[in-house]
Amino acid sequence: MADIFAWLLSFFLLIAVLGILLYQLMCLADLEFDYINPYDSASRINKAVWPEFITQGSLCFLHLITGHWFMFLVCLPYSYYNFRLYTKKQHLVDVTEIFNQLPWEKKLRIYKLVYLVVLLFLSVFWMIWTIVDLE
Repeated sequence: MADIFAWLLSFFLLIAVLGILLYQLMCLADLEFDYINPYDSASRINKAVWPEFITQGSLCFLHLITGHWFMFLVCLPYSYYNFRLYTKKQHLVDVTEIFNQLPWEKKLRIYKLVYLVVLLFLSVFWMIWTIVDLE
């Protein structure tokens, strides 16, 4: 039963990371269509970076402590990428350069979104597998 709880927690953490990422994409789209100014867009995106990093790190740690090694290894590159962004001090969006970086930032977040959707499908698959295996 604890295994099912771990998969449910993993599912909700993935939904949270997806929500944060979609929020960042919406801020970039609003900036692209000139619905919001660059300062507000950058500040909203920068406020969402830390929750994204913490939630993704928690998800990776959850898979580590529950012994789901395959999912841990699948989550590890994304966590490592976030760690590298933070250590290079490239995790925040610069207000003065946001228009120049807009296509790259959108592409980066779309790649992250696709990666997380694949992770979500894997998580749902393993959750269903665990439920069927219990019966």
